[in-house]
Amino acid sequence: MGAARTVWAKHDRDSEGWLPLWRHMADSAAVAGLLWDEWLPAQVRRLVGEVLPGGEADARVLVVWLAGVHDIGKATPAFACQVDSLADVMREAGLAMPTRRQFADDRRYAPHGLAGQLLLGEWLEERHGWSPKRTGQFAVVAGGHHGVPPDDDQIRHAMDRPRLLRTPGPAERLWRQVQEELLEACAQEFGAAGKLAAWRSVRLTQPVQVLLSAVVILSDWIASNPDLFPYFPQETRSGEERVAAAWRGLRLPTRWEAAEPPADVGALFAERFTLPPGAAPRPVQEAAVRAARAMSEPGLMVIEAPMGEGKTEAALAVAEVFAARSGAGGVFFALPTMATSNAMFPRLLSWLDRLPAPGGARLSVLLAHSKAALNDDFSGLRFAGRQRIAHVDENEVQTPRKKRSGPGEAPAELIAHAWLRGRKKAMLSSFVAGTVDQLLFAGLKSRHLALRHLAVAGKVVVIDEVHAYDAYMSGYLDRVLSWLGAYRVPVVVLSATLPAERRLRLAEAYAGAPPGNADFEEVGRTGAYPLLTSVTPGGKPVLERPALSSRSGRVWLERLPEDPAALADRLEAELRDGGCVLVVRNTVRRVRETARQLRERFAEDQITVAHSCFVDLDRKAKDQDLLDRFGPPESSAGRRPAGRGHIVVASQVAEQSLDVDFDLLVTDLCPVDLLLQRIGRLHRHRRGDRQSERPQGLRRARVLVTGVEDWGGGPDGAPPVPVRGSVHVYGAYPLLRSAAVLLPYLDDADRPVRLPRDISPLVQTAYAEETASPAGWADTVARARLTHETHRAKQLDRADTFRLEPVATPGEPLFGWVAAGVGEADDTRQGRAQVRDSQESLEVLTVQRREDGSLCTLPWLTDGAGGVELPQDRLPASGAARAVAGCGLRLPREFSDPEVLEQAIEELEREVVPAWQAKDSAWLAGELILALDGDCQTRLAGFSLRYSPVDGLEVIRD
Repeated sequence: MGAARTVWAKHDRDSEGWLPLWRHMADSAAVAGLLWDEWLPAQVRRLVGEVLPGGEADARVLVVWLAGVHDIGKATPAFACQVDSLADVMREAGLAMPTRRQFADDRRYAPHGLAGQLLLGEWLEERHGWSPKRTGQFAVVAGGHHGVPPDDDQIRHAMDRPRLLRTPGPAERLWRQVQEELLEACAQEFGAAGKLAAWRSVRLTQPVQVLLSAVVILSDWIASNPDLFPYFPQETRSGEERVAAAWRGLRLPTRWEAAEPPADVGALFAERFTLPPGAAPRPVQEAAVRAARAMSEPGLMVIEAPMGEGKTEAALAVAEVFAARSGAGGVFFALPTMATSNAMFPRLLSWLDRLPAPGGARLSVLLAHSKAALNDDFSGLRFAGRQRIAHVDENEVQTPRKKRSGPGEAPAELIAHAWLRGRKKAMLSSFVAGTVDQLLFAGLKSRHLALRHLAVAGKVVVIDEVHAYDAYMSGYLDRVLSWLGAYRVPVVVLSATLPAERRLRLAEAYAGAPPGNADFEEVGRTGAYPLLTSVTPGGKPVLERPALSSRSGRVWLERLPEDPAALADRLEAELRDGGCVLVVRNTVRRVRETARQLRERFAEDQITVAHSCFVDLDRKAKDQDLLDRFGPPESSAGRRPAGRGHIVVASQVAEQSLDVDFDLLVTDLCPVDLLLQRIGRLHRHRRGDRQSERPQGLRRARVLVTGVEDWGGGPDGAPPVPVRGSVHVYGAYPLLRSAAVLLPYLDDADRPVRLPRDISPLVQTAYAEETASPAGWADTVARARLTHETHRAKQLDRADTFRLEPVATPGEPLFGWVAAGVGEADDTRQGRAQVRDSQESLEVLTVQRREDGSLCTLPWLTDGAGGVELPQDRLPASGAARAVAGCGLRLPREFSDPEVLEQAIEELEREVVPAWQAKDSAWLAGELILALDGDCQTRLAGFSLRYSPVDGLEVIRD
């Protein structure tokens, strides 16, 4: 019918080019078919195919058909009236419609996605005999293709306004004919016509509906790119030529198809990882790979093992086994912080370099956090993988990173693909190392959530340091695990210090087991260690207790008074023959105070400070310096401080990511699992036979526990009183429980903590639901526990506000799936605050203002980046702008108070340099600039700020 060919889908106001709806339908369907055939992982294709009578063959038809019909809602008066010239052509063909002005505000009740859902559902019911209960689960894909499936109220409002779908009167019949003609043509052309009768009885699971929606969204985005799919009248090629050229120009990365790894675990580890000569996999590593192969299907594996046992390598080996068996198309390694993500990224690249891959494969890689562009490893991949997305760009030469190839294999490429960037598409890269926030976002009701689900549904997910997440984050994590189980996504969870209750909740969430299920009792009861817990979706857990490696040690604990003079006196005595000491404080303020006090007794160059309040480049340099001087013997040879000794005063940044090794540990009292993590930095590596390369007095591993104002009277007397800062960070109850389980070891020369044997008993006792307190502590502990449980309950309530609902029963449409959500969710300070129970923090880019008012980069930056003048009438040069971006500084909690935050933003916005806000300013646009004076000081929102590359940021209330 001629009228159907006049319906338009796209319009460019500048060129007056346009795209007819029939052409966009064909483009979208063709792209969906290519995504299915060449890009979607087998794990995703199989999940969709399992719910259809014809399996994966039906699934491909369904995906292509839904992509074809997704924009049928554009064949309505409410949409078509928007461009007068194109609407007039349709009117001339008989498709009468009001003007946009005549519709007034009514058009908002029928956005074209929702209109398409209604038209598709109506067509399935009237032309193919479907029941209304069955149409929604298919039609919602059209309704939600702009990122938010409609809810019941939106559907009702649209149905109450039929004139938005068809103009009443003589033209109504023609509108209906055009809509039905387009839908019938799609069904015939894309192979759905002969399958609709069989699909009438299908119950699509919600995970399948989400995946279908995500593929349609991607197909629409690609087919809507005018560089790839030019508008009429410039386009003169056939549909096949048009699609083929677009696909060549897009050049999506290759789908990873994991091969079954070597059966011999020793051979597998020798090929994938760098092992010392003659070394073999540790028992935990062997057991993990063996357990992965023994599972009836890939599922959840929780690996609990001591620090230094190679859990990361075990996880990657298990991921490879899981991927080969499940058809996963990649791996996502989720870590607690940006620092741990940065540390993991080169290890991920090293593993990828050793993976077998078909010659010429192009594997997409991503570092997923907000400052990834500043990471040298990742920025190198981004530069190498640059390409202009254009259909004519068929022979562009690229120089991506080459993977190491095996015998007879051409090198594969590791790239950061240009199209797979941005907050909504980046996680679709095959291999990702990033912060756990990116995973938790999959449990946050937000726009385009379907794309995040597609990103994880096609991967093996590894979650590291899972003990580090509080009740709020754990609430999100458990919900995400329940969805991952529904997608049958293989998951590996790692921890050295996991409470049994958390292990139980993780396993129940993934398996979909209700609390109290008898099959899971042992999961929450056992104190075995090391421990592997495996469970498949809907299955029963299997526990395995691998042997410990020969690595073991003893650590003696002593109390140290909370007194600066006592600390200085003790360290002076301990370092009389040299040595390296790590002092860990629970707050940045205590780090600064301790460093200042120690400098009164020790030389300036004997003290190093490390905490989170440094600009990014200084923090990076600080971490590297710590690794260079205190890292493993092979990397720190000749650089480890000797002679007078050295003291590193650090916050919790020393708990994770850094492979550093000290002779003596001083630590504030903290939850026992975190204290054990800190102990992991003590005598971490062997230095000579019986630690003979350490100073004589420091060859026994000792921990001095402080941060307690009053240690109390022991088991029968008053309880300890932790310092206020520690209580603010951790709460009194976890600190008292930690003190209680450590009490038998403190100051007892005959009772050291035996590692790793005592790790699990200490953690399980401290976190047990019913554990007796020392007699004299009972009242204090009871009050602290009540406060603690009230706080946890409030955290879980807050998490429920925007947390995704559990998976509904099969056949339940996604109507209202993300209703009352947060809108957009991305890796910004606001986004991170949604999945971490934290107040919104303020981040600034730090520069220096000279006396004449000019601006420059911080003067101490290296590699020629320091003291570079920054023009204020134009954008700085790219290198200078990157240096400024590298000086991001997250302001401390004083600026999280809403009133202070608002005042600070208002003051900073008055100092914005307009020329730096240009759209092409990738580094500086939208950023707040904090300008320090020549003495590196300034004032902000009632506080005085002082910064030093040695000590970081100091904040003092005016």
